[in-house]
Amino acid sequence: MTRQAWLEDRRYTPETLEAASAALADVRAGVEVTRALRRYPLARGGYLGKHHLVHAYHAGVRSGAWEADAALLRRLRMKPVRTLSGVTTVTVLTKPYPCPGKCVFCPTDVRMPKSYLPDEPGAARALENEFDPFRQTASRLEALTAIGHPTDKIELLILGGTWSAYPRAYQTWFVQRCLDAMNGFDSADLGQAQLANEQAARRNVGLVVETRPDHVSPDEVRRLRSLGVTKVQLGAQSLDDSILALNHRGHTVADLRRAVTRLRRAGFKLVLHWMPNLLGATLAGDRLDFARLWDDEALRPDELKIYPCQLLANAELYEVWLQGGYRPYSTDELVDLLADIKPIIPDYCRVNRVIRDIPSTHVVEGNRRTSLRQDVQAELARRGTPCRCIRCREVRQGKAEPEALLLDDFVYRAGEGEEHFLSLTTQEGALAAYARVSLPAGEAPLPELHEAALLRELHVVGPSLEFGRGLAGAPQHRGLGARLLAQAERVAGESGYARLAVISALGTRAYYRRRGYTLEGTYMVRNLPVGDPPRPG
Repeated sequence: MTRQAWLEDRRYTPETLEAASAALADVRAGVEVTRALRRYPLARGGYLGKHHLVHAYHAGVRSGAWEADAALLRRLRMKPVRTLSGVTTVTVLTKPYPCPGKCVFCPTDVRMPKSYLPDEPGAARALENEFDPFRQTASRLEALTAIGHPTDKIELLILGGTWSAYPRAYQTWFVQRCLDAMNGFDSADLGQAQLANEQAARRNVGLVVETRPDHVSPDEVRRLRSLGVTKVQLGAQSLDDSILALNHRGHTVADLRRAVTRLRRAGFKLVLHWMPNLLGATLAGDRLDFARLWDDEALRPDELKIYPCQLLANAELYEVWLQGGYRPYSTDELVDLLADIKPIIPDYCRVNRVIRDIPSTHVVEGNRRTSLRQDVQAELARRGTPCRCIRCREVRQGKAEPEALLLDDFVYRAGEGEEHFLSLTTQEGALAAYARVSLPAGEAPLPELHEAALLRELHVVGPSLEFGRGLAGAPQHRGLGARLLAQAERVAGESGYARLAVISALGTRAYYRRRGYTLEGTYMVRNLPVGDPPRPG
């Protein structure tokens, strides 16, 4: 169904609302959702859809006819996986703009920012909205609400080209207009939009941008914080300088190490992109390359996106392939490779993707399956070698009773300091909540981080629930965040740090204020009992 057809289908007549309300009453009485929908055929043909029930639910709650019921809404929710990690992600794209990179594998389409195609799901929405940040954000929020997802805690993911290469005025305007769509009014400037979002009904709990390693200067780090960015995606692609050069990547592994160190020292969450099957790579070489992500203390990302190189007709790599200079891996080879490397991923990393959403019709040769993650998971199950990454261990729709959760502190070296990955897990090992505490060494990049340990992330997983609402057995809003925050303060204090600084998003500042933190610069900071001088490691 096209978006226009979907919008047409959402024209709720009084008769449709009446039928949907009746079906919803059946569901509340215990009738299975699909059966309830089939009881009420529409006058124009067909039957009610779940989105009709969601509309009736919200209308009933607004009017006072229904009490808010998180469990009921969860039964009605379409595509529930989208919010099973605890937040609702809204993806927007920047306009087409010249990219500083000349990568041989990137597709080129004048209608799109570099490396994106117009019929990728998120890119298609951006093109439809003419890359307008307000329209993209507002339409996505509308769509998510219509299929039953909460939209009060929004992680805003800004993709498209190299963020740091866009004009600064455009960056400021873009973020401001995204916040305006969440806040529900047009602000005078970015500062007003940011301030309003702290108490808005739809709050920004994370702001993500993607950029290149060679664009992360100390000044850029400060600039990102002024915009409210909390997470940065970096295109590592390979940990081999000869492969990077062969693919005209335009940066070195040293640039990547430097960028990761700078961002981690300022408290950012770090996502690296890694690409097997680049020009010049081999299956054996990729296995060795992947291990460098974890062996190199300067890297060790918090999250990872695995993007196998795909052969596209509008990329320079296509000409190399025509001349016999490149061979794409087959699907079987990719599944075997990923099943080999996924089990070595440490507990502290989350694998967000193992394939891009590029429609198979664009792929000239090699893997065309967009369900590669499921294929790899099936192979891991066959081998009996599970992956330990965060996504594979998240509690998701399972039960997590707070009093039965186990606290773990996974300690590892990273950059110039020490990392503590604090987690709360069930007896069976399912992950309910986690926090990332950095004990840095060296000079602070910003004055508000002087003598401070860093809380880079505090996250409770499971179904995303609206502020102040709980759900029996679900992890959110049951004190897990407060428990981890107290442990983070304990780790920082016992290690001799005078303060704990949180790289808080706009919408989470109120949470930390209630717990004794104050805003210094762009961080929420709390003084800790004075101990010995900092001793990371």
